[in-house]
Amino acid sequence: MSLITTLARLEAVRAGRAQPATTVRHRHLSERPLVFVPLTTAGEAGAPLGALVGTDRHAPRLLTVPQPRDRELRFAFLAELADVILPYIDSFADVVETVERTEADPETGKRVKVEVELCADAPQLIVPSRAGIHFVRLLGRSMRFRRTAEQDPQAPHPAPPRVPLLGRWLTHFGERARVPGSSLLLALTDLLARHWITGQSSLEDQHLGALLAWISPPEGVSGAQAALRAELARDADGQLECPPAGPATDPAFDNRLLAPAIERYDRARAALAAAEDGLQADARLGALAAAEHEIRTLIERCALPTWEKVWQGLDLLRALPEGAHVEERWTRDRWSFTSHRDRVRAGEPPQPRHDDAVTAANKLAAREREQARLEAQEALDDPLVMAGRRLAGEAFAGEVTDVVMAYGEGKRPAPRPLVTVRTDDLPHLDERTRVYRSLDGKPQTAECVALEEGGAEGTLIVLRILDRMGRGREPAAGSVPEKGDRVCFTLFEHEPRGGARLPEPERTPWTHGGPPDEESVPEAPDPVTEEDLL
Repeated sequence: MSLITTLARLEAVRAGRAQPATTVRHRHLSERPLVFVPLTTAGEAGAPLGALVGTDRHAPRLLTVPQPRDRELRFAFLAELADVILPYIDSFADVVETVERTEADPETGKRVKVEVELCADAPQLIVPSRAGIHFVRLLGRSMRFRRTAEQDPQAPHPAPPRVPLLGRWLTHFGERARVPGSSLLLALTDLLARHWITGQSSLEDQHLGALLAWISPPEGVSGAQAALRAELARDADGQLECPPAGPATDPAFDNRLLAPAIERYDRARAALAAAEDGLQADARLGALAAAEHEIRTLIERCALPTWEKVWQGLDLLRALPEGAHVEERWTRDRWSFTSHRDRVRAGEPPQPRHDDAVTAANKLAAREREQARLEAQEALDDPLVMAGRRLAGEAFAGEVTDVVMAYGEGKRPAPRPLVTVRTDDLPHLDERTRVYRSLDGKPQTAECVALEEGGAEGTLIVLRILDRMGRGREPAAGSVPEKGDRVCFTLFEHEPRGGARLPEPERTPWTHGGPPDEESVPEAPDPVTEEDLL
């Protein structure tokens, strides 16, 4: 936890409400997101109990599994879920724009510009909490390998074609959620906790009701009191007034309401199966319908408060202006969505259960690179985030007190002006350390020449500007700070560098999952000696 985060938590406790952690919104929010509020059965990982899903705030689609232990009912739930989510995804798949992209020519290997399709927008899934993202991944893993009747006519329980297709899409959303800065699949608790700091722990921030209570507490009530009520308050029946955001349910709800309702449903099913004639079956069918309706009502009662709080949280986030680099990161999400759409339409197989060594290493490197990029971009977009980096000694801001023109050595001496900055910050800076500032959206590099601590008057830092001054003997207008300007330099790079390129899978050593070398001769075993025999 950074120093500024600790200070903000203390201030939240003192003020009785959450404190802003940012001045802008650092994630993209779609105009038409798909909100997914899942519920699971206690005691069985990944067994769906029900869900509220949809894009209309006032008309969610309720999906239920009256008996979660029944495989056929669970498969019917997944098919119904696919009927809701896949049309939403398809609505973005065919609206495209043509853009130029630099790619390697397969024949010559040279980089050439080609025109390719890019989806104009992409779908966005919103789940209440981080556990919801894990459930989406679990659903994707359980669905994408389901066999259809076309693939295996002998399959005992063939799935409709849309079920494994949804599994592939949910797997893609789940994998994309692991990429820092991605907005295809978002957990609302993580999103709110990124933009507001409460007076409770990060674990307690995963309770959506408590988190919202800190951000916008009722009049005359502190955030701590409102959060405590959201976590513990129960009605006359002993049920939580603010149910957890799921997918797990409250044990009191399971034991007192849900379990008896499922037992009544089981008895009604057994009675219907034991009916001896049509008249008796018709009479018992009503009892089964009533038992199923009772379960649907209970699940809706449990999920609806979370559904409403998700939309309340989205309203709070939409009130924040969008950060400057958010659109750039969303464009990368659009490329990811377009690429997966093309793989699905090309008939490629589903994602493997386990990545090979090269793919896993590439994913890890990409996530590390995106994490560094995200941290840099958030600081550049937001002075409040940059303040945290300045407190950590990773950046400094101050006033330019002097500018001296100087030139480098060489046949054509290039301008290398010396800029003196007075700052009250304490950066971890030494001579010859490189620093960077944003100039027209691009990083300009400078080098520390001298550092002089001035006590109460601040620290004087002399910097040599190294690039982005044009090609002439005189620097381009606006490329060099002037005396009296306020500037901010960072010790971290604005654009992370890529690592070494990994070998192709077919050239990977067999120790890392690649093919064995066919030309190599296997070593002969060691000869048997007397010590090998008892």
